[in-house]
Amino acid sequence: MKISDVKDVSSQMVQHYQKNDNYVANSDKQVASATIKTEEKVDISTQAKDSQLVKNALSEVPDVREQKVQEIKGQVEKGTYNVSAEKIAGKMVGESIIDLFA
Repeated sequence: MKISDVKDVSSQMVQHYQKNDNYVANSDKQVASATIKTEEKVDISTQAKDSQLVKNALSEVPDVREQKVQEIKGQVEKGTYNVSAEKIAGKMVGESIIDLFA
């Protein structure tokens, strides 16, 4: 007696599942072979290239400007460091306006 001749529903479902599994495996192979044949090409716009150049240049800039820090530190120690109240007020107002529109 052949297995395919069995009238049992569960065996028929197993056979059906195996057929579908073989079909899926074959279609996966076809997709994989088609994918291998195609070449991927990426075009980067000049704006993206420029952006990458700027990003790389900024990554090389130090977070702290040591020369400026030492200069101000020396002025504070000598008592010659003067802070302009007008400049501070101008910056505060300018930043407040920017925050309103951001």
